[in-house]
Amino acid sequence: MEQKTKRKPKYSKELLTDIYYVMKQVRLFEEAAFRFFQENKLRGSVHLCIGQEAICSSVIALLNDGDYITSTHRGHGHGIAKSRDLKSAFSELMGKETGFCHGRGGSMHICDLAKGNLGANAIVGGGLPIAVGGALAQKLRKQDNVTVSFFGDGASNQGTFHESLNLASVWKLPVVFVCENNGFGISVPVRESTSVKNIGERAAAYDMPGYVIDGNDVIAVLDAFSACKERALKGEGPSLIECKTYRWKGHWTGDPEVYRTREEVAAWMEKCPIKRFRAYLLEAGLASQEELDAMETKAQAEVDEAARFALNAPEPDPARVMDGMYVEGAYPR
Repeated sequence: MEQKTKRKPKYSKELLTDIYYVMKQVRLFEEAAFRFFQENKLRGSVHLCIGQEAICSSVIALLNDGDYITSTHRGHGHGIAKSRDLKSAFSELMGKETGFCHGRGGSMHICDLAKGNLGANAIVGGGLPIAVGGALAQKLRKQDNVTVSFFGDGASNQGTFHESLNLASVWKLPVVFVCENNGFGISVPVRESTSVKNIGERAAAYDMPGYVIDGNDVIAVLDAFSACKERALKGEGPSLIECKTYRWKGHWTGDPEVYRTREEVAAWMEKCPIKRFRAYLLEAGLASQEELDAMETKAQAEVDEAARFALNAPEPDPARVMDGMYVEGAYPR
């Protein structure tokens, strides 16, 4: 599963270095969020995607604001890559008025419609049918856009997964289903919960292409998603990509992690997607050590600035607590 460095780069330096920068932003953001949880500076717990940064950064690098995504309870990386707004992301985690959802959504419900993020979802598999709806809207409007549904291995065993893939295939919708298989549904290993070795193989049941790739390899993710996006834009329908990856942290910030060994975690940390991609960029001559160091310094400064902004941002006004409620009229005043 080592990053390949001998092949001639097919993607531009600008694209690849931007992906590296976003990966660093996501990693540093997640580390800061974990630190703030430990210091009791944010509301509730958070579900971290440390170790999975190659997937969200690479896929979303090939999207624009007119393309939609749906996300998961482990969705900070998706939101950051789509919106490029660290201040709003930190603010939302801390329940501040300056957050994406004015502090009402929190960690698991980040949403930014202006940038095409139809929302993270705390319900396992909840984003899949929303993505199908987004893709249907794009098709009816004759838009030259695609929708991406990010979901985990656990969601592939939910009814919404099968219903969504079936309907998307029947209607030939421009949607790409991206499974971030990090090995566990909370504490249950995939091998104990899933009937197939590779979730990507389930695509065959719905008459669509299925890919099984190394989710820690940026180039592999770009190659697979590029093919799926092209198929969708041609009107040929959906695809399924299974990205094999691993989350370094527990299911949530208070997870005792008794279901896996420290040796297993350490082995996967050696496959760090950021470390591997940095080596690729250097060996391929796409960036110098000094350029990458400068990007890392800039990313750290932006994360620090966003954290300070959120810590000092105003709390939501209690008088506006019902703003944004779809069924506001049902509540007595």
